[in-house]
Amino acid sequence: MHSFSVEHHQNLGFSSQTHYVLFFAFLCDKHPCRPIRRLNSGFQGCQLLGTSADLGREAHADQSVTILHAKVAQKSYGNEKRFFCPPPCVYITGHGWKCNKSHTHAVCVSRQQMFACAKSLFISDQDKRKHFCLLLRLFLNNRQEVGSFQSRMIKVISKPSQKRQSMKNADLCISSCSRVALFNRLRSQTVSTRYLSVDRGAFIASARHWTAFTITMGKLDDQCAEQGGFVLSEGFICYGCVVQLVCTESGAALPPMVIRKVNKQHAILDVDEPVSQLHKCAFQFRDNPHAYLCLTNDAIIEYQAPFSVRDPSKVVLNDGSCWTIIGVEVVEFTFNQGLACITTPVSPFPVVTGLEVNGGGHVAMLEIHGENFTPHLKVWFGNGEAETMYKSPKSLLCVVPDVSVFSDGWRCLRRVITVPLSLVRLDGLIYRTSYSFTYTPELQPPPSARMTAGGGKREGGMGGGQDDDILLETIHQEFTRANFHLFMQS
Repeated sequence: MHSFSVEHHQNLGFSSQTHYVLFFAFLCDKHPCRPIRRLNSGFQGCQLLGTSADLGREAHADQSVTILHAKVAQKSYGNEKRFFCPPPCVYITGHGWKCNKSHTHAVCVSRQQMFACAKSLFISDQDKRKHFCLLLRLFLNNRQEVGSFQSRMIKVISKPSQKRQSMKNADLCISSCSRVALFNRLRSQTVSTRYLSVDRGAFIASARHWTAFTITMGKLDDQCAEQGGFVLSEGFICYGCVVQLVCTESGAALPPMVIRKVNKQHAILDVDEPVSQLHKCAFQFRDNPHAYLCLTNDAIIEYQAPFSVRDPSKVVLNDGSCWTIIGVEVVEFTFNQGLACITTPVSPFPVVTGLEVNGGGHVAMLEIHGENFTPHLKVWFGNGEAETMYKSPKSLLCVVPDVSVFSDGWRCLRRVITVPLSLVRLDGLIYRTSYSFTYTPELQPPPSARMTAGGGKREGGMGGGQDDDILLETIHQEFTRANFHLFMQS
C-alpha cells in the first residue's frame, strides 16, 4: 500500500470547547488508504433521536461537509517540501450539527460555519503517480465515525508549465466559468503567502482563509444591459482577455479586468496565450489602464503601475500586484438524520451525476447515474418515496410518481411543478442532491385529445360519468405524463 509523505497536520482549530477528530489521507486509483494522523479540533456533533420523518420539515436540520482543494499539486524535490497551496480546507455547516450532552437534550453548538485547513501536506519526490484524491475521515469526540468524504482527482505536476498550452494539455488550462483561487507570495517565502478572500462582502488578503472564485471570460458591451454590460463567452481564459471574479459563496464580484501575464515583475501586454495552472498573472482595471489589483498588508487596493522605460509593451509591477492563479474544486456533501437515531457512518456517500427519463405515461421511469449506490437506497421525490430498483453501484432506477401527488389531487397538470430529489437510506438517513424533477404542462392538449373533448356525445343521463373519467384519463396521459424535463439546480 502506498501513501504520500505528510509532515504533520495543523490543529484544525474549531472554536467550541468539544472536539472533532479528523484524518486526512491520500488515495490514488482504487488502492486502499490509511489515516495519516489524528487531528484534534474544537467541534462536536450528536445523534438525533426518533424516527425518519418528513424530508421538507427536517430541512432545517441539514448537515453539510464541504471540501475545497486545488486541482493540481506541485511535487517536492529533495528536502524542499512544497506544501499544497492553497491548503485543502473543510467547512462544516448546517443547523443539524448539535452537541450531545445527553440523549434527551440536544442544543445547537453554533450557527456559524466551522472551518479547518491542513497547511502541511506535501507530495514526496519518490512517488511516481500522476493523480490522487484526498480522503477526509470525520469523527465525533467519542470516536464515533461520522463518515469518509473524498475529494475530486488532483493532478501532480513538477512545475508550472511555461510553454504555450494546447488542447493536448487542456487539463492544465483555466477555462471560463471554472473555479480558481489566487494567492500572493512575497519573495517566494511560504510564511508570506496571502490569499484573495471575501469577508462580509469585502475583498481582503488573508493568511489563512482562501476563497473559491468563479472566473468568467467575456467582453464589454455598452448596449447590453445584462450583467452590467459584461457578455459571457466560453473557452479557455487567455491573457489579454476581459475576465471577472465572482465569489462562489457570497456572490461578491470584482469589476471586469484584463488578465495579464507576469514575467520577472513585469506585466506583459502583448501576450495572448492560454492561462495555465500556477501561472503568475496580474489584473488590469478596465476603467484605469494604469491600475492593477494589489494587496498591501490585509487590504486590496489599486496599484498605479508605470510602463517600462525600455519596453512599452511591459508594465512594472510591485510584489503585491503579482498573483498566482490555480484551479480549484468544491465538493459538498449534505445529509440529514431526520428524527432517526443513526449511529452508523454516513459513508459510502452516494453522489448523483446525471438523470435520464425512460418511457412515459404510466411507465415513466427515471434512471439516476452516479457513484456509491447501494441496494439500501430509495429515491424520494420531494416528500414522497418512489418505487426504487438497484441496478449497480452507478445506477438506480425508479418509477416517476403520479403528478397528482404534488398537485393537490388534480389529475390534469395546470402549472409547472418542481420537486427536489433525495436519496434515503433504509435507516432514515437523508442524502440531499443538487437535482430536481420538473413536471411541465403543454400549452394545449394534443389534437386527438381536443377532438375527443369537443366531439364527445353523452348517450343517456347516467352513463356520462364513466365516459368523463375515461376522457380525463386520456387527456391526463397525453397532456401531462410524457412531458417531463430535468434540470440541475444551481
